Amino acid sequence: MTNLEVHTAPVPSDLDGDLASLRGDCARMAPHWAAPDRAAVRPVKPSRIHGVRVPASSARLLDAMSDYGD
Repeated sequence: MTNLEVHTAPVPSDLDGDLASLRGDCARMAPHWAAPDRAAVRPVKPSRIHGVRVPASSARLLDAMSDYGD
């Protein structure tokens, strides 16, 4: 005989939520995620820092995007 019982999580009525519910979700998930060991940060010589070059097609794409979303 096949078990047709399905268990689903309750769906909140407010799908957008608020900051308090987001913080609660993060607090519940934090123990499930392992943070990588912190690597030593070494300064970079200014002579190794160069400008950023973006291909023209990418620049046009980025220029067409809004700064803060729609």
